[in-house]
Amino acid sequence: MRSQTPKPLHRLCGRPMILHVLDTLAALTVERVVVVVGHGANEVTKVVQAEAPAGMQLEFVEQPEQRGTGDAVGVALTGFPEAYADLDDADLLVLPGDAPLVRSATLASLVRHHREEDAAATVLTAQLDDPFGCSRVLRDKDGGVARIVDDHDCTPEELDVDEIATQIYCFRHSVLAPALRRVPPDQVSGEYFLTSTIEVLHDAGYPVTAVIVSDPVEAAGVNDRAQLAAAEAEIRSRVNERWMRRGVTMADPESTYVDLTVVLSTDVVLLPGVILEGATSISEGAVIGPFTRLLDCEVGAGARIEESTAERAVIGDDVLVRAFSVLEPGTRLAAGERVGPFFGRP
Repeated sequence: MRSQTPKPLHRLCGRPMILHVLDTLAALTVERVVVVVGHGANEVTKVVQAEAPAGMQLEFVEQPEQRGTGDAVGVALTGFPEAYADLDDADLLVLPGDAPLVRSATLASLVRHHREEDAAATVLTAQLDDPFGCSRVLRDKDGGVARIVDDHDCTPEELDVDEIATQIYCFRHSVLAPALRRVPPDQVSGEYFLTSTIEVLHDAGYPVTAVIVSDPVEAAGVNDRAQLAAAEAEIRSRVNERWMRRGVTMADPESTYVDLTVVLSTDVVLLPGVILEGATSISEGAVIGPFTRLLDCEVGAGARIEESTAERAVIGDDVLVRAFSVLEPGTRLAAGERVGPFFGRP
């Protein structure tokens, strides 16, 4: 049976999952981004280099043997040049490649809190009504974070804690490498877990804090196909809301699918059941749908496309495409044309 675990290149709204994480970082002031690659390293590197946000300084380092999140972060530190070693007060954000829902504003808040508290480490957490299966955040008497404990290692009392840890952290650069060297391997798997650095730093007397995310949805990772579908739905909802606030009309947003790579002009109307994919662009005043799928198409102003499918087609201004039309790749419709089963063209 093939693995059902989503990979970094699984697409959400037309973008590989890892690219959503990089898009989020691109909205912040980040000096350098190090991407740790393992299985399928060449393919991941090629896609990320081709589609990463413009101007982002990327470095790729390979984790040849997957020995846990702590080991992955240790490998990541090798991606920073020696010049960074002298920046003891520099901060490092750590994010997994399967956290596409976290927002830039949340990461900015995490870093701001980390600096205001002069913390050695700050972890992004969430409060859940049902934290089953999640790592619990255990605090000390002063409210600092003392430990992060996996669900299966919790005592009955610890299982009652509703604050869970995400895999998103901000570390003070100068303490991270020494803390990683003190992390013991897991007794069962032999892996080194990044969560263990929290206890190491706390027990060494360093301040460790947490920021509770206001929307727990942002804390969701993608570990199976059900979570992949949930993440897709959340991102599509955000995309649709953004376009509607820019002047696009959606008769039924829940049945409207618009890739992040699509470009829409103002006063475009999308009727129920519309799917817009790839490099599709729709000019002002066009009406698309219902039940229409366009892939890599260019649609002119005032055009109307009803219950049809088109791929790599150019559809001119004020064109009318009637129901049940199929526009094959390379189709070009001049301004004002009328096409469809009842017009004699497809």
